[in-house]
Amino acid sequence: MSAIENNLLEGSTFGQISKGIENFTFSMQPREVGLVTSVSTGIAKVSGLPGVGFEELLKFKEGLFGIAYNLDEDEIGVILLGKDTSLKAGDEVERTGRVMDIPVGNELIGRVIDPMGQALDEKGPIMYSERLPIERPAHAIMDRSAVAVPLQTGIKVIDALIPIGRGQRELIVGDRQTGKTAIAIDTILNQHDKNVLCVYCAIGQRSSAVAKVIANLRDKGAMEYTVVMVAEGNDSPGISYIAPYAATSVAEYFMEQGRDVLIVYDDLTHHARAYRELSLLLRRPPGREAFPGDIFYIHSRLLERSTHLSEELKGGSLTALPIIETEAQNISAYIPTNLISITDGQLYLSPKLFELGILPAVDVGKSVSRVGDKAQLAAYRSIAKLKLEYAQFEELETFARFGTRLDETTKQTIIHGKRIRECLKQHELQQLTASEQIVVLLALKEGLLDMIPIEKIHEAEEALLTNSEDFPEEIIKRIVGNEKLSEDDSKAILKFAETILAPFQEKDDPDQPKK
Repeated sequence: MSAIENNLLEGSTFGQISKGIENFTFSMQPREVGLVTSVSTGIAKVSGLPGVGFEELLKFKEGLFGIAYNLDEDEIGVILLGKDTSLKAGDEVERTGRVMDIPVGNELIGRVIDPMGQALDEKGPIMYSERLPIERPAHAIMDRSAVAVPLQTGIKVIDALIPIGRGQRELIVGDRQTGKTAIAIDTILNQHDKNVLCVYCAIGQRSSAVAKVIANLRDKGAMEYTVVMVAEGNDSPGISYIAPYAATSVAEYFMEQGRDVLIVYDDLTHHARAYRELSLLLRRPPGREAFPGDIFYIHSRLLERSTHLSEELKGGSLTALPIIETEAQNISAYIPTNLISITDGQLYLSPKLFELGILPAVDVGKSVSRVGDKAQLAAYRSIAKLKLEYAQFEELETFARFGTRLDETTKQTIIHGKRIRECLKQHELQQLTASEQIVVLLALKEGLLDMIPIEKIHEAEEALLTNSEDFPEEIIKRIVGNEKLSEDDSKAILKFAETILAPFQEKDDPDQPKK
């Protein structure tokens, strides 16, 4: 390159720099920066942020965030969203000017994330359509429609006796290790090909328990329509506290697109304990069982977001299955009674039934659905008396244990009741379609199983299910299409069942011991 060309190049470069300097305008952006005054497990006290708002997101060093929760005169109580090991008094804290939000969108389906929106499944960073605040006001009453469509769980005892509708909030309550999570997972698995998206929110669970749930969902192909949000037991209490709200915002995004969504909170006992821990550390006044006075409010504002939207708002629904753990079967404890009063019914799982091998261990007497029967498939109305018959049997069985002499009617009620109890048993991860349930339960209601020995009931039921492929297709369409079964339909089902069950039946009393 010649000297002339060098001079021209230098001249143009310096000219561009001079022009850039002339056009540059200095601007000052004010930032509010405060200082950490003290740090406790899960919380921090901060001073020097006069303009901070309630529940505003604050940023600490090394990417740690917190939520401004106590706005006192001299300092701010902050809930930390992460480990506080690197935080110390004197560190800087900065306002972000926004509340805590979560990425949402179709890209989340099939992913495992934490309540901060970070990926936990080693499938790369989370892609998203938009971000929504984790705390959102519930839809107004005028924006809602009645619950009118069933949410089939695939579990006989629930779909037939304690049904759940889309948009309902049904509490699952029981002691530890009674099968609460199993019912929720079975319900998620049963939504395959039913156009229902699912969100499973694990709050304070052991890593091994969460890994087992995710493995089951993957093995059964349920991750194709499921989002899993995980706050593990060793995470900070702040992460456990925001988890259900973040999961609900993810679910609400799909609901507002006109989709039907199911959300499982597993479980809200850990959520309540995390909030109690944070409240006591923030010096909030304790109330009953040391829970703060607003413990009812934090759950009611969460569950109030589950609903069935009106057609003007695309008609989506959000069905909630919150799980709560009781101690020594005490469903009248503080947190269980709070949640029972917020929800639209409860499934009570009895440890006594669990120990007897009656699984799922749903106590039909203490369980109730305040909405679902209005949304239940019409075909189930043909077996409507089954719950009453089962309740009568449970009362009579208690007296029969004392060796009381019983008349023939009472004996028949007990024989029939034992078959009901045996038929309502169901293995985990083995859901049944509505038509399969109707065939079994109608045969049960009409007494076709009464002459079959107890030990052969499951074999007889298996024979019914195996041959259900030969069942008239037009009747199956009517069952699934929510049409009421006609007398001819019922007769066709019973004739089909009689033929299959005939080899299992005995002429003598099936409950009498064989000589």
